[in-house]
Amino acid sequence: MPKKFEFRNENGETLSGVLEEPIGGTPRGVALFAHCFSCGKNVLAASRVSRGLRDRGFAVLRFDFTGIGESEGEFADTNFSTNVSDLRAAINAMRQQGMAPGILIGHSLGGAAVLDIADEIEEVKLVATIGAPSEPRHVVHLFDETAMQQIEQTGQAEVSLGGRPFIIKKQFLDDVTETSVLKKLGASGKPLLICHSPTDQVVGIDNAQKIYRAASHPKSFVSLDGADHLLRRKEDADFVASIVSSWAARYLDSPDNDTQETAASNANDSPAADEDLAGIVTVTERNKVFTQDVSAGRHHLVADEPVSVGGEDLGVTPYDLLLSALGACTSMTLRMYANRKGLAVDNIQVKLKHDRIHATDCESCEDQTGKVDQIRRWIRIEGDLTEAQRERMLEIADMCPVHRTLHNQKQITSEFINFK
Repeated sequence: MPKKFEFRNENGETLSGVLEEPIGGTPRGVALFAHCFSCGKNVLAASRVSRGLRDRGFAVLRFDFTGIGESEGEFADTNFSTNVSDLRAAINAMRQQGMAPGILIGHSLGGAAVLDIADEIEEVKLVATIGAPSEPRHVVHLFDETAMQQIEQTGQAEVSLGGRPFIIKKQFLDDVTETSVLKKLGASGKPLLICHSPTDQVVGIDNAQKIYRAASHPKSFVSLDGADHLLRRKEDADFVASIVSSWAARYLDSPDNDTQETAASNANDSPAADEDLAGIVTVTERNKVFTQDVSAGRHHLVADEPVSVGGEDLGVTPYDLLLSALGACTSMTLRMYANRKGLAVDNIQVKLKHDRIHATDCESCEDQTGKVDQIRRWIRIEGDLTEAQRERMLEIADMCPVHRTLHNQKQITSEFINFK
């Protein structure tokens, strides 16, 4: 369950946040999410992306800026600079809890805010934006001409944002007009990920182009094709979470790495003490249910069980992994053979299914009692092949190393080791 996370801003007002933490274990990384202008921490983009990252092993804090949602203070007295100040307060609070964020994620105007503050925070290693304007002054287009005239004449006006009334003062307009984010980007050496929809009707795609051009490398752009500005569709928010997670994994250390390094340094207890770590798969429990983090070299994936049997359904099942190994090995072996023989094979697809069947239904089984494991494998080969060539390819499929391992006599040993 998400945890309530409260802290005070520079004026002593209490700001309300929600901390999403992965179930069990050390987070792969810690992120701070800055929401869009006047939105709040529970807007769909903030909540869904944060939960998506949580499900992928990250801890994420999202909070209401001053005067928004459950946070204290008056929205009318805030501006872009106070939002940035609130971010500093959030980072300090997280730092005091021993979890300073390594990733800043900002949506819309929150994206401009994280770009503005990123370089000054030492712990921040990565920055990601979602539908961010290239400059804070972009929000001015949300106010109609009548409101703008009233602000200039009386110093403030009530405007409707997202169907809710807000008081906007002249000091807000002055602040966003005078602040430039692009001028700060050229000196940044921190990896930047820019996510933006080409059909965004609130913040045009040209803003992403300006940010990308102004930023220094390393920088990446991902198109959120078909998504709206607020990421109202769940699949769009989950896509952003998956992209941020995969991108961040290139730069942040996985908790499994520390485990592997510790094991490798233990000469008496470690199976990797006198051999290369290549080829070793590490499986670490994430929670006290079924979710497992699987580390294979530089690659990371999640194994789990369906909700129907008590899991969280955050990854593939163990039997899915087994079938994946056999399917991948089969396809690779067929491709190697086709290339070596110069066969006209355009595409190879392998589908597999595991069942437990009665031995009496197994024609090739010697023991006709009890149940046996059955793996059915369907192979599709596209290309201009003769019938004889197809029959030979079917024989080659049975020669893949994983297939042989499953059929050969096996020895599996187990022992306890100490990770100090």
